[in-house]
Amino acid sequence: MVNVDEKLEPILTDVLRRNAGELEFHQAVREVLESLGRVIAKRPNYADNALIERICEPERQIIFRVPWVDDKGQVQINRGFRVQFNSALGPYKGGIRFHPSVNVGIIKFLGFEQTFKNALTGMPIGGGKGGSDFNPRGRSDGEIMRFCQSFMTELHRHVGEYTDVPAGDIGVGSREIGYMFGQYKRLTNRYEAGVLTGKGLLYGGSLARKEATGFGATYFVERMLATKGHSFEGKRTVVSGSGNVAIYTMEKVQSFGGKVVACSDSGGYVVDEHGIDLDLVKEIKEVRRERISEYARRRGAGSHYISGGCIWDVPCDVAMPSATQNELTGRDARVLVKNGVIAVGEGANMPTTPEAVRLFQEAGVLFAPGKAANAGGVATSALEMQQNASRDSWTFEDTEKRLAGIMHSIHDLCAGTAEEYGAPGDYVLGANIAGFVRVAEAMDALGVI
Repeated sequence: MVNVDEKLEPILTDVLRRNAGELEFHQAVREVLESLGRVIAKRPNYADNALIERICEPERQIIFRVPWVDDKGQVQINRGFRVQFNSALGPYKGGIRFHPSVNVGIIKFLGFEQTFKNALTGMPIGGGKGGSDFNPRGRSDGEIMRFCQSFMTELHRHVGEYTDVPAGDIGVGSREIGYMFGQYKRLTNRYEAGVLTGKGLLYGGSLARKEATGFGATYFVERMLATKGHSFEGKRTVVSGSGNVAIYTMEKVQSFGGKVVACSDSGGYVVDEHGIDLDLVKEIKEVRRERISEYARRRGAGSHYISGGCIWDVPCDVAMPSATQNELTGRDARVLVKNGVIAVGEGANMPTTPEAVRLFQEAGVLFAPGKAANAGGVATSALEMQQNASRDSWTFEDTEKRLAGIMHSIHDLCAGTAEEYGAPGDYVLGANIAGFVRVAEAMDALGVI
């Protein structure tokens, strides 16, 4: 097990004390600090002026009440969050998540990760994250609209194209972004397209944004596989989830010649030995908004649905966890290693537990951490910001070409940094150090702020 350097241990202890009970945030900070001992040994000035302590403390944490009226005329109350974590490299940038599990600790972990992820893209964007414990599942369009309008009524005070630029995340797609953008425009009397990304194409959205996180993760893993003489061609692949990230991961894997045999949702998973029919998944999840169990019923022979269970029991060459945090455990990692997995690419944010990461690394499995592998979404959001600023619109092919270039650059930066610091092939260490150095250099240049 990797330990935190003794010079950094007091910082971690203080973070744990000051943020009691926020376990996901603790996990994210510990993972980064475990990588920084080598940096401090080489660049001791990074320990000066409480630089690391400042990086671990959000610049601003906003918590607010979100009252709204349901279809029965009953007033409902949810809690909204926006954590503006670090703006040393540019305006805060990060998604909004609507899910019952959302709390301040999860939003802080996501914002902390987002800071380094955004730094890795090389784009001028800082890190932030937001959301609510509102559950959109089972709600009508009218209820979702009223909730989004109430949410933005408070949030609009804290965002703007030069301040904080939210996007979508779990539970927040183009529909929700549209409702929030409409309310922002109504409240401010400004058509400020750059205030939100993930917008519809008719009002300032970018082609390839919907596909970007899944496509980007696959580009990263393809590049990583190539370092060992492999590719997706003929590789049996399992992708957890069936939302935006998972769907477009599956699409790009298939385009690279891989065979996706399983995907999931919160109720269970489907296995299709003939290869997942992506058009059917899109119809079920994007059009009909049904459960993935419908896939097996409609697909028929050759596919089956497992209620509950664990998708990582399905043997595969490549695993792409693309659902939610800490979904792939140590137990799952042992099963995957036993079944011969050669690469794991995180499409979600921190979906692999620390124990599982350690087991993959000890087994020599190629492992792509989310802060590097799933940076394609935010990178394309930054491209959307560029298009909004120039009143321009790029083709799908041009945007995807830029996305592929960014993901290849992130891969090479992480791989090169890991080698520079004496840990070749350790993409976790490479991503943590490379992202940290970029943020630290900018913070140092700006003085004590």
